[in-house]
Parts: sequence; C-alpha cells; structure tokens
Amino acid sequence: MSSIQYLKGIGPARAKLLERLDIFSVADLLHYYPRAYQDRRENPPNSGLNPPSLVICKGRVLRAQSIPARSVLIFKAFLSDGQNNQIECTWFKKRSFRNFRFDPFAQLKKDFKTNAQIWVIGRRENRNNFFDNKISVEEYYPVSAPESTWHAGRITPVYALTEGVSNKQLRQYMQEALHAAEVAQEPDILPPALAQKRRFLNSAQALRAIHFPNSLAELENARARLAYEEFLLLATAWGVKRTQTKTVAKGYTYQIKKNLLSPFRQSLGFEFTNSQKKVINEIFADLQSPLPMNRLLQGDVGSGKTLVALSAMLLAAENGYQSALMAPTEILAEQHYLTFQKILKKLKVPVAVLTSSTKTAERKKILAALADGSISIVVGTHALIQDDVQFKNLKLAVIDEQHRFGVRQRGKLKEKTARLDLLTMTATPIPRTLALALYGDLAVSTLTELPPGRRPIATQMADEYQARHIVAQEVQKGRQAYIVYPLIEESEKISAKAVSEEFEKLKALFPQYRLSMLHGQMSRSEKENVMKDFSAHKTDILVATPVIEVGIDVPNATIMVIQNAERFGLASLHQLRGRVGRGQYESRCILVAERQGSVARERLRVVCDTCDGFKIGEKDMQLRGPGEILGTRQSGELELKAADLFKDRNILQWAIEDRDELLQADPLLQKPEHAAFKKRLLQLYQQNWHLIDLN
Repeated sequence: MSSIQYLKGIGPARAKLLERLDIFSVADLLHYYPRAYQDRRENPPNSGLNPPSLVICKGRVLRAQSIPARSVLIFKAFLSDGQNNQIECTWFKKRSFRNFRFDPFAQLKKDFKTNAQIWVIGRRENRNNFFDNKISVEEYYPVSAPESTWHAGRITPVYALTEGVSNKQLRQYMQEALHAAEVAQEPDILPPALAQKRRFLNSAQALRAIHFPNSLAELENARARLAYEEFLLLATAWGVKRTQTKTVAKGYTYQIKKNLLSPFRQSLGFEFTNSQKKVINEIFADLQSPLPMNRLLQGDVGSGKTLVALSAMLLAAENGYQSALMAPTEILAEQHYLTFQKILKKLKVPVAVLTSSTKTAERKKILAALADGSISIVVGTHALIQDDVQFKNLKLAVIDEQHRFGVRQRGKLKEKTARLDLLTMTATPIPRTLALALYGDLAVSTLTELPPGRRPIATQMADEYQARHIVAQEVQKGRQAYIVYPLIEESEKISAKAVSEEFEKLKALFPQYRLSMLHGQMSRSEKENVMKDFSAHKTDILVATPVIEVGIDVPNATIMVIQNAERFGLASLHQLRGRVGRGQYESRCILVAERQGSVARERLRVVCDTCDGFKIGEKDMQLRGPGEILGTRQSGELELKAADLFKDRNILQWAIEDRDELLQADPLLQKPEHAAFKKRLLQLYQQNWHLIDLN
C-alpha cells in the first residue's frame, strides 16, 4: 500500500509524527492495533473495559458558561443524561496574555448550545467517589456530527500515542485507511482452505473489527483471526527454514578422540549430572551429523550450561577446528575467559578474549592468531562479528544468553565461515510449545537438574535497615555479600538509587568491612581487578549494577541484596539471585523495594515463592510479553501485534498443525491460492528476518 502521507488528512508533517510509531504506509496503519478499548455505548454493560473513574455520557445541554479566573480559564457545561442526573463538565485552559483577544472556548460555546445532544467522555474529579457527577472532560462529540460514531456510542479503540498525535486523529486516519483498503480490495493472505477450516473472518472483516468492533464477540473473533495469521506466518517461516537446513550438508564432521575431553572431565573434580550427560550426547550427535547443528540449550541458573558448551568446544578443538563463544556483556565474556583459562591451562588449549575494550596492540595479535588458526577458542562480545575478525577454521559458535542477541547478530557470526554448527544458550527457560513458535528451526535441549550440593536460596522482602543487618550478620561469619543497584548515577527522571552515590554511603555504614564497586563503565582491567579481589575474599561486600547478573561464581558469597527490586524484570531478579548459593553455605536473596504497583508486587511475590526458573520464565512472559524478555521487541524479529503467546496457545497449536499440512501439500508454496501468503512471507524476509529463502 501507499505512503501514509498520501492518506486523506495526513500530509508530510503528520506523516513524520506517525513514523515515530513505526507507521510508514497505509498497511502499517491498518496493522497498528489498539492497545485497549473503552465501552462508550449508551448505558454500557459491565464489560470490564472501563476503569471506575471513566464517565461516558450522552446528554442534553442544560446550560454552559465560561468562568474567568486569575491564572486559568474555566468552561463549565451542565448536561442531563435522560435519567434525572445532572452531569457537570469542566474544561481548563491556561490564560494567554500574549493573545488576550483569542477565545479558547469559542468552539465549545458553539457546540454546547442549550438542548444540543453531546457525547462526553471524561474522568470523575473525585476519582474515589463512584457517584461523583463532576467530570473533567477528555473528549466530546456532538451527536449530530457524522464522525461522532467513530468515537462514541460504540466499543472504541484506544491507541498508544506519540506527541502531536491524538486518539481522535488516529481513529479518523484509521477510518480513511480502512476505506482505502476496501477500495483497493487487497487479497486475503490466508490460504483459503485453512481459513475455511478454522471458520475465521476474512481479512477485511477482521481488520475493521479489530479497530471498530460492533460487539465484544466480534472483537475476539477478529483478534483470533489476526493472531492465527501471525502465528501461521511465523511457524511457516521456521518450517521452511528447518527444511532448508536439513537439505544442506556441512561438509565436515567430528570424531570423539578424547585426548582433550577425558583430561577435561577428570580435572573438574566432580561428575556431570545425568541431565548434563544427556545434553552433551545430544550435542555430540548433532556435531557428528552431516547436517549443521542448530540447537537451543536451555537451563536454569546454575545448571551447568557453560561446562556443556565447553565440552562441545573441546570436541571441536580435538578435531582441529576453531570455536567462538559470544556473550552479551564484557563482564560475562571476561568471566567465561577466566573460567576457560583456568580449566584449559593444563590442557594447553589456546584461548583468547576479544571485546571492545581490548587494546589495539593486543587486538592485532588476537586477530592474527584467529586468522592463522593458532587460537582454538575465542570468547567475546559483539566485537567478534566485526568485519575485520577472520577465522582460519571456525566450525562451532556458541551464543550465551541468546535472548540478548538478534537473528541478525547470530547471522553475522555465521557469515564468518561457509558452514557453522550453532549452539545457543539461555537461562530463561520457556515452555516447549513456545520454543516451537519462537525457535522453530532449533532443536531444544533442556538441563533439568542442578549439580549436587546446590542449596535452595531463601528469598524475602525487607526494608533497607533489615537488609543491612542481614549483610552485617553474614559478613561477621566470614561470608561475602552483593548489593545491587539499577543505575550508575542518579537520574532525575527515575527515583532508583544509584550505585556510585550509595557506595559512598555504604562505606560509612560499614566502616569495619572492605567494600568494592563494579559497574559497566569501568575499564576492563578495573573490572578484572575488582572481581579477582572479590573472588579471593580481599573484599567483603561488592556494590554493583546488574552487570553481575550472569557469569559470576563466588562460592563464599551468601547474600544478594537487590535495591529497587521493583525496577527489575522477573528473569533479571532470578539471574541475580543465582549469583549466591554456589557453595556449601545457606544463602539468601533480599529484595528491597520502594514504589510497588500491582505488576511489581506480583513480580516480587513470584520470585519470593519459587526458585523454579521455568515457572519464573513463564510468568515473566505473561507480565512483560515475549518480545521484551527475549530481546526482540525493537528488532522486528518477533512482531506479534495481535497474538498473545499465553492466552492464544490453542491458536498457536492450530497454526503449527496447519503449517505442517500446508507445507506437506505445497512445500514451496507454488499453488496459485498460496501466492498472497507466499508474498507476505517474502516481505518478512526482505524486512531482515533472515529466516527464509523462497526464491
């Protein structure tokens, strides 16, 4: 469809405003679905759509007047709602001394003539009093105006906005876009047989009903149809990709020689868990397969994913191949490097770390060693996917905390070699059905048990005084503690405490103990020194930002205090908690929260009640949505606008079943009735999905 600026009523200036909402075309506008709805029907039933403070009134004007005041101008109108109730409506305007001749209420005076019929939408001035008939008006529409039917007297859409664009305008633009779409008669992309099988509305009906439903039932039918369409596109893209992956041989394989693997396992001093052994066997079977590996390894905090990944990297090294581990933060990359260096030193396996903080001279040496193959294992951040990083024989890539990387970034690493085995890891476990939807081209392995000796971590809410008392008790016993803050420096916009400010206060509160500070803006050498000192128990309390969320392993640390816990997602709280409980001592996580809304309270209650990462991951998706938790909200890789991965599990299952039926009947979507659906898939590919190739 055409550029949004050519739609009636928009033009170049308003088009620029709409671009902030990622609306560039008429099609983008049509698929900009409401974030909520209000039931603005006359005497609406208790549908649950409206908050108690919202007032919807269709009334007859009894009288209206403007009231001058010192600093503001006030306009009041009194309406009869036809049920012997009088509604007092109020508008406020700041007094302008620059243009005192201009009457800001001129239009109101024109519309609110005695006996005029008006729709008024507003909020009770006393929001705690359900029977208060005084309202502050947000919108009004004369009943005689034809466009009033878009805004009132119906279930009305409410959109997410940007400055300069109102809901009233968006509803007007949406009506124009729907009319343009009906005139253009865009083809329905759903394969006809599947639409008929599931008895869905057609595309035009669904789009009109998602924006301007005539009933709640019609709204739900429209949303189900559009959710199914999103799921089917996603599932089909992954299905085609999986089929392609299974038809391209990688041209190399691995032999299990055990000249590195056996001494590695002996050096650990403990046995792998049965779950680790099972997953390692699954990965090794993939590596020995003639087809490239594409496997997702998911496991709770502390389940031993890193050692599983290192086993695969050592198998690559045994066979003369290079491997790379990409981590989302320098702290995590450096922690992996220190762990690998410690384990691999006796095995004489060359390992290096490459981040944006790597000094120029050292970087040149590492790049040369990667290019000539003298480094077998490299750990790094996004620095690994820079154009000047070349490998001699890269065959295995491991992506840690994969939800922090997009498909494009993983693709950049794959470009470093002709064929590549890929292992992605996450400590945010997700249900199997969702894994099929989100990572349809990946095989999934799950670590289901923690290593022996890992103790459950007691989690509780506390105030700052209680938290400091608990920290002091543990440090007196010879243990160590983390105190985590969400910010580095104070922010005027966010009332969260800042680590740099609080560090100075804590030094005064704990004068008898050794404190250190860690945050992401420190240099690599500073961070390394801080962590080495904390690991060696040269400091008692580490005051940090969430950079310690992953990759830190200090068995003597038994207390994790999380300040402003209400500002963290569930997955982050669980990850931070996982930094303690790694030794023989009982450990605790203390959540200190200030302002707590209903969602924050629910989050904190969940993390106090369970240490099960699967339950926490599922609840986090319910509260925050999959795009945010999986790091794809801004990347365009998981654009589920109508679908809800939890609420719509049955629709997701339909889509997966129908995808299999569709591709079995027409693997390349060559039939004429599938042309529109294939065209949409190709559009997704062109939008940098990097998922499919249907040409």
